[in-house]
Amino acid sequence: MRQTRRTWLKGSGAVIVSLGLAGCSDSSDGDESAEGEPSGDEESATTEPAERAVAAEWNAMRARLWDALAAGEAGKTGTGAAIAGDTFERFETASGEYNAHELLEETDRDRYEEFEEALGELRREGLERADLDRTREETVIGDEELAGAQRTLVGEETARTLDLQAFGTTVADAVVLADAGAFDAAETIATDALERFEEAAVHDAIAEADSEVYEEFEGAVDAVATAAADEDLEGVRSNVADALAAANDGAYVLAPSESAAGAGQIATYQARGWDAAALAGLGGPSTAFAHATALTGYQARAYDAVWLFERGQRDAAGQLVENAFAHFEGARAHEALEEASEDAYHRFEEDGLDALATAIENDDPEGVDSAVSAIDDGLVTGIEALGTGVEPALLEAAFFRARLGDALERYYQGESGVAAGITRELFETFERNEADFHETLEETDHDLYETVEEEHLQGLIDAFESEDDGAAQEHTEGLEEALGEFETTAGTTAQVSAVRSSAMAARAFDAGVLDTLGDAARAESVLQGLFEDFERGAGGFHEALEEADHDLYESFEGALGDARSAAADGGDVSAAARTFNERAIEAIYTVVADAGRSFGDAAASIAGNALASFEQARVHELLEEADHEIYEGFEGALEDYIGALEDGSEVEAAAETFATAALRAQFAVAGAPDAAPSGDGTADSDERSDSGTDLEGGPNVVEGVPDDADHVVDMQAVAFEPETLTVERGDTVAWTHAAGEPHSVSAYEDRIPDAADYWASGGFDGEDAAREGWENGEGAVQSGESYVRTFETTGEHEYVCIPHEAAGMIGTVVVE
Repeated sequence: MRQTRRTWLKGSGAVIVSLGLAGCSDSSDGDESAEGEPSGDEESATTEPAERAVAAEWNAMRARLWDALAAGEAGKTGTGAAIAGDTFERFETASGEYNAHELLEETDRDRYEEFEEALGELRREGLERADLDRTREETVIGDEELAGAQRTLVGEETARTLDLQAFGTTVADAVVLADAGAFDAAETIATDALERFEEAAVHDAIAEADSEVYEEFEGAVDAVATAAADEDLEGVRSNVADALAAANDGAYVLAPSESAAGAGQIATYQARGWDAAALAGLGGPSTAFAHATALTGYQARAYDAVWLFERGQRDAAGQLVENAFAHFEGARAHEALEEASEDAYHRFEEDGLDALATAIENDDPEGVDSAVSAIDDGLVTGIEALGTGVEPALLEAAFFRARLGDALERYYQGESGVAAGITRELFETFERNEADFHETLEETDHDLYETVEEEHLQGLIDAFESEDDGAAQEHTEGLEEALGEFETTAGTTAQVSAVRSSAMAARAFDAGVLDTLGDAARAESVLQGLFEDFERGAGGFHEALEEADHDLYESFEGALGDARSAAADGGDVSAAARTFNERAIEAIYTVVADAGRSFGDAAASIAGNALASFEQARVHELLEEADHEIYEGFEGALEDYIGALEDGSEVEAAAETFATAALRAQFAVAGAPDAAPSGDGTADSDERSDSGTDLEGGPNVVEGVPDDADHVVDMQAVAFEPETLTVERGDTVAWTHAAGEPHSVSAYEDRIPDAADYWASGGFDGEDAAREGWENGEGAVQSGESYVRTFETTGEHEYVCIPHEAAGMIGTVVVE
């Protein structure tokens, strides 16, 4: 095996639990640093101003590596994985003639490849597996690769300048952790940063150049660790501010030019912006999770329409679908689903809801079944595109609650065979691990998994088939209890509250169906049960909603009570259920937003302190003099970002906008304002594909998207959308380049059905050939192109984009 820096670092013991010696820019004893890099004391005479700006941008990326680790140290591995994934995507879509991606590749191809591998494994093998040792290891490697590239690109003096500023931004993660209450993790971060600093080349450099600044920096870092150990939040905050100030003061001492230190200082503000985003992400589930939870309600309503249709209530069934369609058109989740996965959106709305209404009107049972299948597929795919980590499994648990309720009610209506069939379908859905529910439940609690699968699901099927009322009640209650235990174990209170609100709305709609079918007494019983469950706490939902918004809490209870009264008094239960559904959806967004705002003020404070520091900083005047328009854009973007953090709205978009404004400011201060990227920081498709002009597609790569394609998968910068696509045998799928660098679509040879022929862009006959072909410039799908494949073999086909495998760009086609 080739001796890469990765294998050298691991083999030499440089990567250790205490975060190793990352930042040791020239620890070798000779005149050259590791890997034969120059160790000159002056900034390279050939260094261009734009290259200084990109080297500073690599510092912002180094900071994000440590942000991801910090989230993991706080126990928020999902947030850390998201940070790593976002960093990879921003790296891949870097724009402009001088950008972080292409210049790293040009500066040192080996470091480029090993940085990408470290970033990918940091996420997949470290954070997604909650393996902190591996997370630390990959963080160190990724940091060292970027630091080494800085030395090569801009010379030793500028690289040491950036090293000092990088240590400052790493120590600043202690504020994020302390604000989140993770003081032990904050102490660890500060202590490890101090140990790495003492072993780094920049330690001696700043000690010799300015002993006062050196002592200020080292003393401040030590004080951060002490304050964290004492759980002194204000002490952590004030000492981090001192450490950052000393790091930037020292940078101007060490830098060969004021512009080099200034560009690095702007990158520290960008890093602080990312810190604020990280802290906001630690506060609770994202708005995307609220969207996904709200979408599960449409699945439940579709099945209620089927129930009415099968009982001969075609008009009522059609009205239910019409109401659901109208509601979706005005829902907050509407645009979110369309943006997350256009294919899922169209499958849900056009092939699903619209087709269901038509099938009901035409009295077409097969059309009804097909439409409901499309609704399921579209929403499952869309929810997976919106959610991450354990979230899809929690949402699937909510769907199980709703369907179990359907089964029980149909059993009570004398349809024991239908009830058994619904439960059997749930069993099969569970077995094929839809939304990762099966595996997540098993990993969360194996005994609970066995209780759900072996005891209650199978037991409920038997109870329905034998028409054993007592056993049916016992197993239904047992499943409800087990699902609740899974939810509270695997999810946060906000997540549990959201899914319970959705499940309650689904049961309220069941009550409406029961009333339409003439069983108002049972409808009242269902609603009474919901009221009692909510009063008992509903997995923390009752208290969470009351604390988040007392007025909404009261209107939620009131709407539920009104629905119960309608059932008791002969009122319109379906209308009352729709009103309650509005309160339930509002509750979903409210509890999620309230959890996210738990750190919102602190996150806004981080960004606000960055603005206050900038106003007094040396780089403030440098930027204003360099380019007034870019200066105003930087300040304006930072002010807007602070507002977004305070409001808890569109934080991710505001963070990206500020980061791009900071990047432009880095170019301006470095002396290359005309080379600064424009727009939102993402690359234009044509521009990004220029790097692939020597690549070839092959016989199955075509211009545009064929009109006869049944499904389209967008190839984003580092993701297939949708990631999982369900098709029918004979369907044609087109993968179209949507963003980023050229992509490949290459099946994993051992992860496709045994009877299937191997498939890949480029027309290769095996995985080894596809990988070798990519290395030779073959099999690429570039801007304006698509790879097309018609599937004839049923089963799961897993595939990968070879150049972005490290980023986790993997997809699955399920052929039914």
